[in-house]
Amino acid sequence: MTSSGHMRVAIAGGHGQVALRLARLLDQRGDEVHSLIRRPEHADEVREHGGQPVVCDLESADVADVAEAIAGDDAVVFAAGAGPGSGAERKETMDYGGAAKLIAAAQDRGVGRYLMVSAMGADPDRQGDDTFSAYVRAKGRADAALRESGLDHTIVRPGRLTNDPGTGRVEAAPRLERSGSITRDDTAAVLVAALDTAATIGLAFEVLEGETPIAEAIAAL
Repeated sequence: MTSSGHMRVAIAGGHGQVALRLARLLDQRGDEVHSLIRRPEHADEVREHGGQPVVCDLESADVADVAEAIAGDDAVVFAAGAGPGSGAERKETMDYGGAAKLIAAAQDRGVGRYLMVSAMGADPDRQGDDTFSAYVRAKGRADAALRESGLDHTIVRPGRLTNDPGTGRVEAAPRLERSGSITRDDTAAVLVAALDTAATIGLAFEVLEGETPIAEAIAAL
């Protein structure tokens, strides 16, 4: 898939901060964006960013509803999450359960391409009852489910997200030896590059602020 081809992309968690930036980037280059949102009142903001709002609560919907929401799309991006301030239980139902439901829906509708916005340190075997442990465990389980799904998947694991303006430069590798942050702008741009780069299929990689232009960093993976 190259950037010249017009794509239809569904974004789960469509009102999220990375998701809105991603919708804008895709829309600006002529792709069709379907933004899955839980709350109808977020529709206008999604439209302002170039997404077409599709009301679909990943938590309460069944797989058939989610499949209907992504029917006809070429790719799905899981950018949803329980969000800060939610407890361990919602990490499980949303960060893992929502991702798994979207996997089943993609399989059902033959949407082959699936991008996962994961997290650095995602680990399905993480022990602990605290919320952060629950989060990285849920993310790790979601990543594992995607790897086993047979879908053309890419797992992107950004560091701590910031609202600074993007630099267009990152460091990306299967494992980075340091922790750190990355802007939401650059994270969205990394997702676009991963979507465009067939060689990222089957890969999981971490990404932080760095010195390498995004397209080059993703191509080098």
